[in-house]
Amino acid sequence: MILAGALVNGVAIIIGGIVGMLLRSGLSERVASALMNALSLCVLYIGISGLFSGENMMVIILSLVAGTLIGELFDLNQKITVFGNRLELKFASKSKNSSISIAQGFVTASLIVCVGAMGIVGSLQSGLANDHSTLFAKALIDGIVCIVLASTLGIGVALSGFVIILYEGSLTLFASVLAPLLTDSVINDLTTVGSLLIIALSLNLLKVTDIKVMNLAPAVFMPIIFSLFM
Repeated sequence: MILAGALVNGVAIIIGGIVGMLLRSGLSERVASALMNALSLCVLYIGISGLFSGENMMVIILSLVAGTLIGELFDLNQKITVFGNRLELKFASKSKNSSISIAQGFVTASLIVCVGAMGIVGSLQSGLANDHSTLFAKALIDGIVCIVLASTLGIGVALSGFVIILYEGSLTLFASVLAPLLTDSVINDLTTVGSLLIIALSLNLLKVTDIKVMNLAPAVFMPIIFSLFM
């Protein structure tokens, strides 16, 4: 089955998110707040660790500018927030930490599990060679990461599993078309742009900034477009 890797990865994230939610229910507000700060620092580390893989500074800058313009034009951050608020009302979600919304957990987890070379390379291997080993390994890693994320960020983390199925599934299905475009250089630039967004997320979680990260999200895909012209 050509989509086995993407499906297993998505299901692992959903299960990890649910397990994390179960663990979260037993935490006091004081412990949950302390874990939130610790998690925020871990997210900051993840962002910094992928920050210096980029190869073309001009592409990275242009990607952020173009992506931000697109995100602001469609106000993606507001749309995700409204969607998250509707889910909270529908399921009567009550968080121990009222500052954490479904939307925040969803955006944070989605960026963390989507950004990086492992998902891209693994999806191409699934599509071109029917080799799912990389995505299976990523599923194990993401599942564990999402247990930790959901223990502080809530059910929004589990919802990111559907994003990874769509993201990796699309890359897998169109692997033969995308493979020539996703060179090592493009993947490295894409990872750097994504890492900058993850750093912005961590600063938001630490309440240092209030950046509308979802309005920057289109920047992650801009290196692919700019590679056609530069």
